[in-house]
Amino acid sequence: MSDSLGNEADTADRLARMTSERDRLARQLHEVKHKQADYLNTVWEATTEAIGRIRLAPVEPPGPPDIGQSALRTEEYAVALLSDLQTGKLTPDYDSRVCRDRVMRYAQRIVRLAEVQRLHHPVRHCIVPMLGDMVEGVDIFPGQQWLIDSTLYDQLFNTTPALLVDFVRYLLGHFETVTVYAVDGNHGRIGRRGQFGPMDNADRMLYRIVSMLLRDEPRFELKMTDPQGERNWYQVMELGAYSALLIHGDQIRGHSGFPWYGLGKKVNGWGSGGIPEPFKDVFMGHYHQLGRIPLNHRSVWCNGSTESTNTFASETLAAQSEPSQWLLFVDPDAGRVTASYGVDLR
Repeated sequence: MSDSLGNEADTADRLARMTSERDRLARQLHEVKHKQADYLNTVWEATTEAIGRIRLAPVEPPGPPDIGQSALRTEEYAVALLSDLQTGKLTPDYDSRVCRDRVMRYAQRIVRLAEVQRLHHPVRHCIVPMLGDMVEGVDIFPGQQWLIDSTLYDQLFNTTPALLVDFVRYLLGHFETVTVYAVDGNHGRIGRRGQFGPMDNADRMLYRIVSMLLRDEPRFELKMTDPQGERNWYQVMELGAYSALLIHGDQIRGHSGFPWYGLGKKVNGWGSGGIPEPFKDVFMGHYHQLGRIPLNHRSVWCNGSTESTNTFASETLAAQSEPSQWLLFVDPDAGRVTASYGVDLR
């Protein structure tokens, strides 16, 4: 009997120690999570206060278009996809300076191609789907610290917002309005997967910074979903009768190259009720390859990147791609893309 009581006492003692250890670990985890949240909130409050002191004068709108036969035809939208800039990334021929040169070259070519289209029909408005990976990040995979030319601070508060503001302001000098639709990329993640919450994404912060810097520009609008406790991973852009699902593209799983099967499975699933909003086409980035993939009556427009030589892609995927971005022209009445340009940024 005494042995039995002794065993029960030992078991109860071990259980009490395990319970105490569990509670201690739970308290530590709670403290870590709150410290991370407090840190990010403090940084964001300081950033908001600093940006609030910056005032940018609105860009002068373009002059009235020439009146001719083009004015009698249906107006179209210029839709300039922008993604995978990964400012801060360092490769043998790519860095933040090269990124800036190519993005501003893209802005100039958007205007030039819009002027060609205007010979036939009005193009007064520019839509810019920003599809994520606007920054490179610093610690989303092992060894990334050796592949960057700047810290996350510089990427998020110096190089990238200045670049995007200059890009938008250049377009505002040639279009009556510029509207940005924005979603987050995986390189915007802060730290390794699961280290911070899904809302803590550098792309998401960047879009807000750009919006604050352009707050006095009446002809600019940022459209971004802001779900609580979730990543801003998609939204549906509507231009009259045309619509497109905007995603970054890391939601599509693949192996050793472009994920054809995964793309069809996901897009068809979303289109049949996987998300509540209906859509016609899909815009995505992530894979750094310019492509148009027909899926029955839908087209997936896969955007390129502003980067060039990528030794990891060469060794691991046996793939390289020229720096490029998609520029589309959309007829909102007919609900379709009428022209597409794979804009070479070399």
